[in-house]
Amino acid sequence: MKCSKCGFENNDKAKFCTKCGEKLDSNKTVTQSTTESSGSSKNIIVVLVIIIVILVAAIGFFALNWNSHSVSNDASTSASDKAADSSNANSGQSSQATSSKSKSWELIGSYSGSGTGSKTVTVPEGRIKVELSSFPIKNYADNHLHVKGSNGASGGVDWGPTSAVETRSDSFEFTSSSSQTFTIDYYETVSWEVEFYRYQ
Repeated sequence: MKCSKCGFENNDKAKFCTKCGEKLDSNKTVTQSTTESSGSSKNIIVVLVIIIVILVAAIGFFALNWNSHSVSNDASTSASDKAADSSNANSGQSSQATSSKSKSWELIGSYSGSGTGSKTVTVPEGRIKVELSSFPIKNYADNHLHVKGSNGASGGVDWGPTSAVETRSDSFEFTSSSSQTFTIDYYETVSWEVEFYRYQ
């Protein structure tokens, strides 16, 4: 029991202060300890309230930032997806345009036969490629397949008396602004073939 005069801590059952002799009032001590206890409880409550307010504010702040970050990511993802789709569409159109404009050699005439003889054909204007091949009956001195145009372009294969009896091939190209007439001349052949291609 605490003395209200000198503050000395006495035995709980003491009626007078051992130090100063003051009469000890148990009611005052109880009231004082109750007051002190009440004051410390108020302090704890205030501290707890402050902590709760800080926690709520922090949670709210992070929640708002998270939502805005998610919306921003969704928007940027959507924009990048649209850009990728647009890029793919453009590249697809570009490749289609390129493929539609790309040129290649296309067969415009094919002629074949055997034996001896000649044939005249007309070839249209443009960039032309001629491919020819033939197989002779025997290796005579004048077995041949010749292709000659009215513009002077020509090609062919020949066999001499000592040549091997085998298929021979040749090809040539020319460009002309008008159609041309070609003569196919062949002698002592088992088979021959002449193909005309135009680059278009």
